[in-house]
Amino acid sequence: MQETYSVSDTSLSSKESHYVLYPADLNAPVILASPHSGTDYPKDFIRSSRLDFLSLRRSEDSFIDQIFSDAPKYGLPLLCARFPRAYVDPNREPFELDPSMFLDKLPEYANTKSSRVLAGVGTIAKIVANGQNIYRDKLTFSEAATRITNHYRPYHKSLSKLLFEAKELFGGYFLVDCHSMPSVGGPEDPDAGRLRADIILGDCFGNSCSERLVSTVHNFFTQLNYKVERNRPFAGGFTTQHYGKPNQGCHALQIEINRGLYMDEAIIKPRPGMIKLQSDINKVMKMLAKIRRADLNCG
Repeated sequence: MQETYSVSDTSLSSKESHYVLYPADLNAPVILASPHSGTDYPKDFIRSSRLDFLSLRRSEDSFIDQIFSDAPKYGLPLLCARFPRAYVDPNREPFELDPSMFLDKLPEYANTKSSRVLAGVGTIAKIVANGQNIYRDKLTFSEAATRITNHYRPYHKSLSKLLFEAKELFGGYFLVDCHSMPSVGGPEDPDAGRLRADIILGDCFGNSCSERLVSTVHNFFTQLNYKVERNRPFAGGFTTQHYGKPNQGCHALQIEINRGLYMDEAIIKPRPGMIKLQSDINKVMKMLAKIRRADLNCG
Protein backbone atom coordinates (compact mmCIF):
# COMPACT_ATOMS: atom_id res chain seq x y z
CA MET A 1 0.00 0.00 0.00
CA GLN A 2 1.25 3.43 -0.94
CA GLU A 3 1.57 6.50 1.21
CA THR A 4 -0.57 9.34 -0.12
CA TYR A 5 -0.64 12.98 0.91
CA SER A 6 -0.91 16.29 -0.90
CA VAL A 7 -0.20 19.97 -0.46
CA SER A 8 -2.99 22.26 -1.63
CA ASP A 9 -2.42 25.75 -3.07
CA THR A 10 -5.51 26.97 -1.23
CA SER A 11 -7.70 25.79 1.60
CA LEU A 12 -9.93 22.83 0.82
CA SER A 13 -13.50 23.67 -0.06
CA SER A 14 -16.28 22.21 2.08
CA LYS A 15 -17.18 19.88 -0.80
CA GLU A 16 -13.65 18.46 -0.77
CA SER A 17 -13.25 18.36 2.99
CA HIS A 18 -14.32 14.72 3.30
CA TYR A 19 -15.65 11.77 1.36
CA VAL A 20 -17.89 8.78 1.96
CA LEU A 21 -17.28 5.26 0.67
CA TYR A 22 -20.85 4.10 0.38
CA PRO A 23 -22.03 0.51 -0.15
CA ALA A 24 -24.50 -0.55 -2.80
CA ASP A 25 -26.80 -1.70 0.03
CA LEU A 26 -26.73 -0.95 3.74
CA ASN A 27 -26.49 -4.36 5.42
CA ALA A 28 -26.33 -3.25 9.03
CA PRO A 29 -26.84 -0.24 11.30
CA VAL A 30 -23.06 0.25 11.48
CA ILE A 31 -21.30 3.46 10.41
CA LEU A 32 -17.50 3.72 10.26
CA ALA A 33 -15.70 7.05 10.48
CA SER A 34 -12.05 8.09 10.19
CA PRO A 35 -11.75 11.72 11.35
CA HIS A 36 -7.96 11.91 11.69
CA SER A 37 -6.52 10.25 8.57
CA GLY A 38 -6.75 13.30 6.29
CA THR A 39 -3.59 14.23 4.41
CA ASP A 40 -4.52 17.27 2.28
CA TYR A 41 -2.38 20.08 3.69
CA PRO A 42 -3.05 23.68 2.59
CA LYS A 43 0.17 25.52 1.73
CA ASP A 44 -0.76 28.51 3.88
CA PHE A 45 -1.06 26.17 6.88
CA ILE A 46 2.37 24.67 6.22
CA ARG A 47 3.90 28.14 5.87
CA SER A 48 2.38 29.22 9.19
CA SER A 49 3.97 26.29 11.03
CA ARG A 50 7.33 26.32 12.73
CA LEU A 51 7.65 22.57 12.11
CA ASP A 52 8.99 20.65 9.15
CA PHE A 53 6.39 18.74 7.16
CA LEU A 54 7.20 15.33 8.66
CA SER A 55 6.84 16.69 12.20
CA LEU A 56 3.59 18.38 11.23
CA ARG A 57 2.21 14.99 10.18
CA ARG A 58 2.85 13.36 13.57
CA SER A 59 -0.77 13.81 14.64
CA GLU A 60 -2.25 11.95 11.67
CA ASP A 61 -3.99 8.64 12.16
CA SER A 62 -1.93 7.57 9.18
CA PHE A 63 -3.40 4.99 6.77
CA ILE A 64 -6.51 4.31 8.88
CA ASP A 65 -8.66 5.30 5.90
CA GLN A 66 -6.85 2.68 3.81
CA ILE A 67 -7.04 0.01 6.51
CA PHE A 68 -10.85 0.34 6.71
CA SER A 69 -11.37 1.05 3.00
CA ASP A 70 -13.05 -2.31 2.29
CA ALA A 71 -16.04 -1.32 4.45
CA PRO A 72 -18.47 -1.04 1.49
CA LYS A 73 -17.77 -4.69 0.57
CA TYR A 74 -19.50 -5.60 3.84
CA GLY A 75 -22.40 -3.22 3.35
CA LEU A 76 -20.95 -0.57 5.68
CA PRO A 77 -20.33 3.12 4.85
CA LEU A 78 -17.01 4.76 5.71
CA LEU A 79 -16.69 8.52 6.24
CA CYS A 80 -13.18 9.97 5.93
CA ALA A 81 -11.87 13.49 6.50
CA ARG A 82 -9.51 14.80 3.81
CA PHE A 83 -8.19 17.66 5.94
CA PRO A 84 -5.48 16.90 8.52
CA ARG A 85 -6.24 16.77 12.19
CA ALA A 86 -3.51 19.34 12.91
CA TYR A 87 -5.46 21.83 10.76
CA VAL A 88 -8.84 21.34 12.43
CA ASP A 89 -9.99 18.43 14.58
CA PRO A 90 -13.53 17.07 14.03
CA ASN A 91 -13.28 14.94 17.17
CA ARG A 92 -13.68 18.02 19.36
CA GLU A 93 -16.49 20.40 20.21
CA PRO A 94 -16.89 23.03 17.47
CA PHE A 95 -15.02 25.70 19.44
CA GLU A 96 -12.61 24.13 21.92
CA LEU A 97 -9.97 26.84 21.58
CA ASP A 98 -6.90 27.97 23.51
CA PRO A 99 -6.99 31.78 24.01
CA SER A 100 -3.18 31.96 24.10
CA MET A 101 -3.08 30.94 20.41
CA PHE A 102 -5.08 33.95 19.20
CA LEU A 103 -4.44 37.65 18.60
CA ASP A 104 -8.01 38.64 19.34
CA LYS A 105 -10.43 37.83 22.12
CA LEU A 106 -12.43 34.65 21.67
CA PRO A 107 -16.24 34.74 21.79
CA GLU A 108 -18.03 33.77 24.99
CA TYR A 109 -19.30 30.52 23.48
CA ALA A 110 -15.77 29.16 22.99
CA ASN A 111 -14.80 26.40 25.41
CA THR A 112 -11.38 27.57 26.57
CA LYS A 113 -10.93 25.36 29.63
CA SER A 114 -11.60 21.78 28.53
CA SER A 115 -9.00 19.14 29.36
CA ARG A 116 -8.25 18.85 25.64
CA VAL A 117 -7.59 22.58 25.30
CA LEU A 118 -5.35 22.49 28.36
CA ALA A 119 -3.42 19.60 26.78
CA GLY A 120 -2.89 21.61 23.59
CA VAL A 121 -5.17 19.53 21.39
CA GLY A 122 -8.34 21.56 20.97
CA THR A 123 -10.36 22.04 17.79
CA ILE A 124 -7.40 24.02 16.47
CA ALA A 125 -4.46 22.15 17.95
CA LYS A 126 -1.56 23.96 19.57
CA ILE A 127 0.81 21.00 19.46
CA VAL A 128 1.42 17.83 17.47
CA ALA A 129 1.49 14.38 19.05
CA ASN A 130 5.06 14.62 20.34
CA GLY A 131 4.40 17.90 22.14
CA GLN A 132 5.96 20.35 19.68
CA ASN A 133 4.22 23.67 19.10
CA ILE A 134 2.73 24.00 15.62
CA TYR A 135 2.63 27.73 14.93
CA ARG A 136 5.19 30.49 14.57
CA ASP A 137 2.72 33.28 15.23
CA LYS A 138 -0.69 33.75 16.76
CA LEU A 139 -3.84 33.17 14.74
CA THR A 140 -6.98 35.23 14.33
CA PHE A 141 -10.34 33.90 15.43
CA SER A 142 -11.65 34.43 11.90
CA GLU A 143 -9.10 31.88 10.64
CA ALA A 144 -10.32 29.32 13.19
CA ALA A 145 -13.96 30.07 12.34
CA THR A 146 -13.26 29.58 8.62
CA ARG A 147 -11.68 26.18 9.20
CA ILE A 148 -14.61 25.12 11.37
CA THR A 149 -17.19 26.36 8.84
CA ASN A 150 -15.50 24.87 5.76
CA HIS A 151 -14.23 21.57 7.18
CA TYR A 152 -15.52 20.64 10.63
CA ARG A 153 -19.19 21.39 10.04
CA PRO A 154 -19.48 19.65 6.62
CA TYR A 155 -17.83 16.54 8.09
CA HIS A 156 -20.35 16.40 10.94
CA LYS A 157 -23.23 17.17 8.60
CA SER A 158 -22.34 14.09 6.55
CA LEU A 159 -21.85 12.00 9.68
CA SER A 160 -25.23 13.08 11.04
CA LYS A 161 -26.86 12.21 7.71
CA LEU A 162 -25.36 8.70 7.78
CA LEU A 163 -26.48 8.17 11.36
CA PHE A 164 -29.98 9.48 10.61
CA GLU A 165 -30.28 7.11 7.67
CA ALA A 166 -29.22 4.14 9.80
CA LYS A 167 -31.68 5.13 12.51
CA GLU A 168 -34.52 5.41 9.99
CA LEU A 169 -33.75 1.96 8.55
CA PHE A 170 -32.79 0.06 11.69
CA GLY A 171 -34.17 2.03 14.62
CA GLY A 172 -30.69 3.02 15.83
CA TYR A 173 -27.04 2.84 14.94
CA PHE A 174 -23.60 1.65 15.96
CA LEU A 175 -20.98 4.29 15.13
CA VAL A 176 -17.40 3.02 15.12
CA ASP A 177 -14.90 5.89 15.24
CA CYS A 178 -11.61 4.63 13.83
CA HIS A 179 -8.27 5.94 15.09
CA SER A 180 -4.63 5.05 15.54
CA MET A 181 -2.26 5.88 18.38
CA PRO A 182 1.51 6.08 18.89
CA SER A 183 2.91 2.85 20.25
CA VAL A 184 4.34 4.70 23.27
CA GLY A 185 2.60 7.37 25.34
CA GLY A 186 3.70 10.89 24.44
CA PRO A 187 4.97 13.62 26.79
CA GLU A 188 1.50 15.12 27.27
CA ASP A 189 -0.26 11.77 27.75
CA PRO A 190 -1.16 10.14 31.09
CA ASP A 191 0.82 7.05 30.05
CA ALA A 192 3.91 8.98 28.97
CA GLY A 193 6.79 6.68 28.03
CA ARG A 194 4.80 3.45 28.42
CA LEU A 195 4.14 0.86 25.73
CA ARG A 196 0.50 0.58 24.73
CA ALA A 197 -1.84 -2.31 24.00
CA ASP A 198 -2.56 -3.30 20.39
CA ILE A 199 -6.15 -2.07 20.56
CA ILE A 200 -7.84 0.35 22.96
CA LEU A 201 -11.62 0.54 22.94
CA GLY A 202 -13.22 3.73 24.23
CA ASP A 203 -16.86 3.85 25.31
CA CYS A 204 -16.64 6.86 27.63
CA PHE A 205 -16.50 4.43 30.56
CA GLY A 206 -19.74 2.74 29.59
CA ASN A 207 -21.68 5.89 28.69
CA SER A 208 -21.57 5.82 24.88
CA CYS A 209 -22.10 2.16 24.01
CA SER A 210 -23.76 -0.92 25.46
CA GLU A 211 -21.56 -3.39 27.27
CA ARG A 212 -22.69 -6.21 25.02
CA LEU A 213 -21.57 -4.43 21.84
CA VAL A 214 -18.25 -3.40 23.38
CA SER A 215 -17.64 -6.94 24.60
CA THR A 216 -18.47 -8.33 21.16
CA VAL A 217 -15.77 -6.16 19.57
CA HIS A 218 -13.35 -6.75 22.46
CA ASN A 219 -13.70 -10.52 22.31
CA PHE A 220 -13.37 -10.62 18.54
CA PHE A 221 -10.07 -8.72 18.59
CA THR A 222 -8.87 -11.00 21.39
CA GLN A 223 -9.71 -14.05 19.27
CA LEU A 224 -7.51 -12.53 16.55
CA ASN A 225 -4.65 -12.48 19.11
CA TYR A 226 -4.60 -8.75 19.78
CA LYS A 227 -4.01 -7.35 23.25
CA VAL A 228 -7.06 -5.22 24.03
CA GLU A 229 -7.67 -2.67 26.76
CA ARG A 230 -10.52 -0.28 27.46
CA ASN A 231 -10.77 3.47 28.06
CA ARG A 232 -7.20 4.08 29.22
CA PRO A 233 -5.62 6.28 28.10
CA PHE A 234 -8.34 6.96 25.48
CA ALA A 235 -11.97 6.78 26.57
CA GLY A 236 -13.36 8.52 23.49
CA GLY A 237 -13.60 12.07 22.20
CA PHE A 238 -16.37 14.43 21.17
CA THR A 239 -17.74 12.00 18.58
CA THR A 240 -18.39 9.15 21.01
CA GLN A 241 -19.64 11.53 23.70
CA HIS A 242 -21.96 13.44 21.37
CA TYR A 243 -23.42 10.65 19.26
CA GLY A 244 -23.43 7.79 21.76
CA LYS A 245 -26.85 7.47 23.42
CA PRO A 246 -27.18 3.75 24.20
CA ASN A 247 -30.48 4.16 26.06
CA GLN A 248 -31.91 5.33 22.70
CA GLY A 249 -30.36 2.49 20.69
CA CYS A 250 -27.62 4.82 19.41
CA HIS A 251 -24.16 3.49 20.23
CA ALA A 252 -20.70 4.93 19.61
CA LEU A 253 -17.37 3.19 20.16
CA GLN A 254 -13.87 4.49 19.56
CA ILE A 255 -11.21 2.07 18.30
CA GLU A 256 -7.55 3.01 18.70
CA ILE A 257 -5.03 0.88 16.80
CA ASN A 258 -1.37 0.80 17.82
CA ARG A 259 0.69 2.28 14.97
CA GLY A 260 3.57 -0.02 15.77
CA LEU A 261 1.50 -2.87 14.31
CA TYR A 262 1.53 -1.51 10.79
CA MET A 263 3.81 1.48 10.19
CA ASP A 264 7.23 2.97 10.75
CA GLU A 265 6.29 5.78 13.10
CA ALA A 266 9.53 7.72 12.59
CA ILE A 267 9.07 8.24 8.85
CA ILE A 268 5.30 7.62 8.51
CA LYS A 269 5.57 4.72 6.08
CA PRO A 270 3.56 1.47 5.99
CA ARG A 271 5.28 -1.71 7.10
CA PRO A 272 4.49 -5.28 6.00
CA GLY A 273 2.30 -5.72 9.09
CA MET A 274 -0.28 -3.45 7.47
CA ILE A 275 -1.34 -6.25 5.13
CA LYS A 276 -2.17 -8.57 8.03
CA LEU A 277 -3.84 -5.78 9.98
CA GLN A 278 -6.11 -4.88 7.07
CA SER A 279 -7.02 -8.54 6.63
CA ASP A 280 -7.95 -8.73 10.31
CA ILE A 281 -9.90 -5.46 10.17
CA ASN A 282 -11.86 -6.93 7.25
CA LYS A 283 -12.76 -9.83 9.52
CA VAL A 284 -13.90 -7.35 12.17
CA MET A 285 -16.06 -5.50 9.63
CA LYS A 286 -17.55 -8.77 8.40
CA MET A 287 -18.53 -9.47 12.00
CA LEU A 288 -19.97 -5.96 12.43
CA ALA A 289 -22.09 -6.47 9.31
CA LYS A 290 -24.00 -9.18 11.22
CA ILE A 291 -25.29 -6.70 13.80
CA ARG A 292 -29.05 -6.26 13.61
CA ARG A 293 -31.76 -4.02 15.08
CA ALA A 294 -32.23 -6.24 18.13
CA ASP A 295 -28.55 -5.84 19.05
CA LEU A 296 -29.00 -2.07 19.42
CA ASN A 297 -31.53 -2.37 22.19
CA CYS A 298 -29.40 -4.57 24.40
CA GLY A 299 -28.63 -3.61 27.95
